[in-house]
Amino acid sequence: MKTRYILFLIAFSSLFALSAQQQYTLQECIEIALENNRNIKQQELNKQQKEIAYSQARADLLPNLNASAGQIFVFGRSIGYDNVYQNTNSSQTSFNIGSNITLFDGLRMKYNIDARKAEMFISEADLQKIQDDIVMSVSTAFMQVLMNKELLQISNAQIELTVANLLRLNELVNSGKVARGELYEIEAQQAKEEFNQIQADNNLKISLLDLAQIMEIKDFENFDVVVPNDILVDEDILLSPSIIYEAALIVRPEIRGAQYRVESSEKEIMIAKSAYYPSLSFGASMGSGYYNMNARENESFGTQLKNNRSTSLGFSLSIPIFNRFQVRNSVKNAQIALEYSRIEVDKTKIALRKKIEQAYYNAIGAESRWEAAQKSEVASREAYRFAEQKYENGRGTSYELSQAKSNLANVLSDQAQAKYEYVFRLKILELLKN
Repeated sequence: MKTRYILFLIAFSSLFALSAQQQYTLQECIEIALENNRNIKQQELNKQQKEIAYSQARADLLPNLNASAGQIFVFGRSIGYDNVYQNTNSSQTSFNIGSNITLFDGLRMKYNIDARKAEMFISEADLQKIQDDIVMSVSTAFMQVLMNKELLQISNAQIELTVANLLRLNELVNSGKVARGELYEIEAQQAKEEFNQIQADNNLKISLLDLAQIMEIKDFENFDVVVPNDILVDEDILLSPSIIYEAALIVRPEIRGAQYRVESSEKEIMIAKSAYYPSLSFGASMGSGYYNMNARENESFGTQLKNNRSTSLGFSLSIPIFNRFQVRNSVKNAQIALEYSRIEVDKTKIALRKKIEQAYYNAIGAESRWEAAQKSEVASREAYRFAEQKYENGRGTSYELSQAKSNLANVLSDQAQAKYEYVFRLKILELLKN
């Protein structure tokens, strides 16, 4: 009766604790993680900076327009608006407005626009890569929680079965049908299973903490997940590694990002080479001024502004002749950066293929282990049933019963681990293909 009371209190307290916890589905966990992750927020800011740089590169094609004004006080000999020097103090006020536009610069501005556009696409691909990594991390931690939940359920079920056997054996001992030594063996088994239960419960709490930390939520003490009805995805997704790899080359953000880096490096070479060519610009300006001479009568402010007004138009041509090999070395550095980017593309593709192949063959192995564990479960349950019948009929020992029960628990644990590993590998392949 004491054992039953304790089990009732444990079940009631567990039910009360679950009611106070907030449970999340996998999709909700992913959404919260994507919203809270600091790396994503930083990458979003970086993406905004690249968008601004691209916008500025396009705006550089436009002419500029600037205005200026000045006020000068001259003490002693000074020149007036009639271009005559006099020994008197004076003041001068000037106004000017001008505009300049680049007509040709070796296509530098065009290549700069293309390079900044590629960098903008790189930032978008990097952002998606971080988001995909977060989805993968959350999915992995979520599967670990589900597996630990199932392992804890298996441990609880074993304890309940042992308690039932203990109650039944206790009645047999009290009736004198079984020796008390048999009871001690079952109690020792119960103590071991309670230890395993504590360890399984701690593993579950740690996995929940890991998931909460990935999601960056603070209230992890009341955090729990919703166990889906069917965690298995469609097994048709288990395509060959080559098919998954060909699909991943098109959609994976790390591949796109590496390819855009090559494109940006190519444009940087053209930008460096543009310095070999002359540049031509056109400018226009208009200005006027007011002169105030202390020793003479001055015309009015408005009259002087009208009379002193001047307008200028002009072209400016700059021809590079010798620049201490700066352009040549800039081109070489840009070419080295291009080769580095091309190597990075190959490395990224190799890493992606390796990841897909590992996930595929791990999924095959997990599926085989899961199928074997399912068959072993049937045999282990039958062995336990047979040992239980032998024990009840007095033809078996408590050790044989405990051994059969322990074997069944191990098989159930192996089956749960193989199942969740298989699901996890399928999830990786699904994310890599889409």
